[in-house]
Amino acid sequence: MDFGAMNDLVKQAQEMQKKIGDMQDQLTGRMVTATAGGGMVTVTANGAGELIAVRLEREIINPNDPEMLGDLVLAAANEALKKSREMVSQEMSRLTGGLNLPGLFGK
Repeated sequence: MDFGAMNDLVKQAQEMQKKIGDMQDQLTGRMVTATAGGGMVTVTANGAGELIAVRLEREIINPNDPEMLGDLVLAAANEALKKSREMVSQEMSRLTGGLNLPGLFGK
């Protein structure tokens, strides 16, 4: 590979890195929501994989069964995080043209 081709390859990699950084910034502002317990527990996460909100309907709060509420919150949180990862994967796949670049997304 000649020097010019190598330089072009480095430039393309830098451009892709910038596009990915921009996409990650945009995804931080996008939200996904998941529910559990028939909608009694709702958890919202963003594209950075952060939990943003947990909403509980008053009827689901039973002081005699805190384990059930914990299980429902955990289920909704895990589903919200799964949806967040799927959203990021889909957007990054569109950006990279379906290339599978190990370690690119940090997970």
